[in-house]
Amino acid sequence: MLLRGKLVLVTGASRGIGRAIAIECAKEGADVVINYANPRSEELALEVAGIVKEYGREALVIRADVSNWDEVVEMKRKVEEFGKVDIVVNNAGITRDALITKMTIDDWHSVINVNLTGAFYVTKAFVDHLIERRGVLIFVTSVVGQDGNIGQCNYAASKAGLIGMAKALALELARFGVRVLAVAPGFTETDMTAKIPEKVYEKIVGKIPVRRFAKPEEIAKPVVFLASDRASYITGVCIPISGGMYRI
Repeated sequence: MLLRGKLVLVTGASRGIGRAIAIECAKEGADVVINYANPRSEELALEVAGIVKEYGREALVIRADVSNWDEVVEMKRKVEEFGKVDIVVNNAGITRDALITKMTIDDWHSVINVNLTGAFYVTKAFVDHLIERRGVLIFVTSVVGQDGNIGQCNYAASKAGLIGMAKALALELARFGVRVLAVAPGFTETDMTAKIPEKVYEKIVGKIPVRRFAKPEEIAKPVVFLASDRASYITGVCIPISGGMYRI
């Protein structure tokens, strides 16, 4: 098992890519802290915890809005009753799509606050764990942060910011034995993309060389590999997982 004996914190883990990452980590031997923000997602988060336990691992479910520093600090307090975190996966994210002529100030700030500032808050809170454990920090960004997308200037800016944060922190934390990486998923089959109108969906698929959206598990497996000792010499890079949509 790639992550045997590790404790992993996954933000936004009640659904989509975060859910898949939490479950894949459990399959590979890790105990998992399952973070979610929306009270309506509690049942989904508990369902993920049940799956983690089916793999014989421990699960801790914590509701916390990552864009709220006080809630992140409280999440850390609860986690420390459970153990020290070896791996942090900053996955939590939202969208508020609109052309800039129609995007509201709240649309901008809400996306930046959750996607970018929230990742900073979680990293700031748990960096001492990572340093102590010589751990791994992973940011889940997006192909949109690499290539842009119409109607998503707020989302693209937040996700591009995560790539920059990952590269800066990789330099900063390497001396402590902490690896820092980003993964940039392409369009993936989640609740978020399920809302895409059929005609728009067909246009997007037409731009993807493999001609389909990713399954969440296809994002989770590379994340687990990067978090494991098998990737011990990889840090400071953003790995695209986009079916060829973005090519390095």
